[in-house]
Amino acid sequence: MISSAQLPLEFGHRPAMGREDFLVAPCNGLAVEWIDRWPDWPGRILALHGPAGAGKSHLAEVWKSVSGAYPVTEELLAKADPIELVSDHHDLLLEDADLVLARFGMAEQGLLHLVNSLRVEQGSLLVTALSPPSKWKVSLPDLASRLAAVQSVGLGLPDDGLVEALLVKLFHDRQLSVSPEVVAFLLRRMERSFAAAQAIVDGVDRLSLSARREITIPLAREVLAALPDQGAEGGKQGEDE
Repeated sequence: MISSAQLPLEFGHRPAMGREDFLVAPCNGLAVEWIDRWPDWPGRILALHGPAGAGKSHLAEVWKSVSGAYPVTEELLAKADPIELVSDHHDLLLEDADLVLARFGMAEQGLLHLVNSLRVEQGSLLVTALSPPSKWKVSLPDLASRLAAVQSVGLGLPDDGLVEALLVKLFHDRQLSVSPEVVAFLLRRMERSFAAAQAIVDGVDRLSLSARREITIPLAREVLAALPDQGAEGGKQGEDE
């Protein structure tokens, strides 16, 4: 199995990011299949795209642990010799690629040379982004044409079953004891997204620790009320228990 979320390292917390920790569901199953198909990727490049917290970084970490991939930064894209980079490391990982290109114009030329070098050196490249490569705003026509041909797989929004499993996993990652009633309370009132689940678990952890309180429905209610949009969402679902 696999999970959906990379959390900030706070209060000594370390998220479980292994292959067995990823929660596989219809919204991400195809992406998992493509990760497992490596190195059989068309053009030796795979792009994972989807909303924040959808599990892109977790899947990237899973692939990195299998392939030994080397992380590529925007500085490397601008300064490194791409053929030497692929030759030295063979398999590469570029996260938030669309944001890197938007922030750092010189990265376009570097990415173009890197993509071309993959063919020469028979390396592999995994990129993550919010949107598919064909929709990235790039100024180099050659890069745009190559990006349009990249195999891209989307990770979608979770259903109720996955959100519930995700909440349980995120609480477990932080070694927090939470009753099924609290999880059910949150599930009925929260936005259905990975980002919302992460924000709620983080808020519960912070409030429970700072106030030295057990994690109960009243505490969960306070956390929901304090989060943007979540308080209003709770009101739509009916009266608190």
